[in-house]
Amino acid sequence: MIRGPAASLDRTLVALSDPTRRSILDRLMKGPARVTEIAQPFDMSLNAVSKHVRRLERAGLVRREIRGREHLLSFEGGPLSEADQYLDQLRRFWEERLDVLDELLRERKARRESSQKKRSDPK
Repeated sequence: MIRGPAASLDRTLVALSDPTRRSILDRLMKGPARVTEIAQPFDMSLNAVSKHVRRLERAGLVRREIRGREHLLSFEGGPLSEADQYLDQLRRFWEERLDVLDELLRERKARRESSQKKRSDPK
């Protein structure tokens, strides 16, 4: 079992991997809502929506406040910061690699054009 920062990032990415859970987060970013309100637009049972909500809670992306029988959900963006940092590292890594590849391709093209020019120039 993975623990620590890697486990937290894994839970966040898994939670974000599902379109239903992303839709739930989109709704909660507009403000807190009851579970029944969250479930309304989905063509699935309340139990199925609750399972998605629990996955979001485990990832720390949703906070639940219980007031009697009412469960009020709200968005928690903290875990997204860690995911953003990770994705930024990946972006920088690939941008550097692609910059190196771009330079290599430019050099090869220049050599090829120079070689073709030499062959076609009469002396």
